Amino acid sequence: MTGARQLRTDRPAEQHVLGGMGLRLLSALAIATMFAGVKWASQHGAHVVETMFYRQIGTALCAAVWAAASGGIGQLRTERVWAHVTRMSLSTIGMALNFLAIILLPLAEATAIGFSVPIFATLLAALVLREPTGVWRWSAILVGFVGVLVVLQPGSSHIAFEGGLVAIAAALATATATIVIRKLGATETAATTVFWFAASSLVPLGLAMPFFAGAHDPQVWAVLAGLSVAGGVAQLALTGALRLAPVALVMPMDYSSLVWATLFGLFLFGQLPSPYTWAGAPIIVASGLVIVWREQRLRKTRAVERAMPE
Repeated sequence: MTGARQLRTDRPAEQHVLGGMGLRLLSALAIATMFAGVKWASQHGAHVVETMFYRQIGTALCAAVWAAASGGIGQLRTERVWAHVTRMSLSTIGMALNFLAIILLPLAEATAIGFSVPIFATLLAALVLREPTGVWRWSAILVGFVGVLVVLQPGSSHIAFEGGLVAIAAALATATATIVIRKLGATETAATTVFWFAASSLVPLGLAMPFFAGAHDPQVWAVLAGLSVAGGVAQLALTGALRLAPVALVMPMDYSSLVWATLFGLFLFGQLPSPYTWAGAPIIVASGLVIVWREQRLRKTRAVERAMPE
């Protein structure tokens, strides 16, 4: 029964495209809200270790609730403990770098550079996993890096050098984690993967908390609680979107986070994206969409070939 429940949780028979797109839009809003909370809390005395710790509490709780509501808490059991530990290590590094990039850079610029994750993931899949990569995806990778350079404007004072470097490292670390997540997905449900990442990361983060935790006023605590909930909602919405609709249809919704990042940056921090960001972000987005489109085309082609009689 447990296996059947897991199957229904991850791959429902019935698709609902509009519902999936709506959940992906909600996820983009939740992620932007979380990042805005991280930046605001940092400016008001919260250390990045604190924001990571509280974010993971929210994610673990939301994943547990999701599992309980969609097939039973028993689906969180796993036999791949060390694979989850590896994923946790990589993803925790990626989360730390992402949060630092948000702190060091304007929200819109950090968000735009973060869109390069699919580009790095495709590059790593080709170089590390030896996945076949044709001219379409190699071209998209090159174009995507051009877009990143347009946003960063190396050699200028447009973006702080250390902030841009951290943002690129964050995208690379996140892309590396996606390779491990892809392998975990062969045997683990989405709820299991999310829960064990959040729960296991609370161990090193909890050990670090006595050195970084501080006293805060009620407003800061409220923001920390809000970003924790936003992080959990983002994970649930991402999972739900993939259950309801194909990746190629819901993936473009991710890019709406740039709109929210721009609005949060303006109203909370008095920051607007530079002309370089408006020029470079569409290039990065376009390259990511080409990669997703090409992968979906190849997946369909392989599925047709496997279904053909020999």
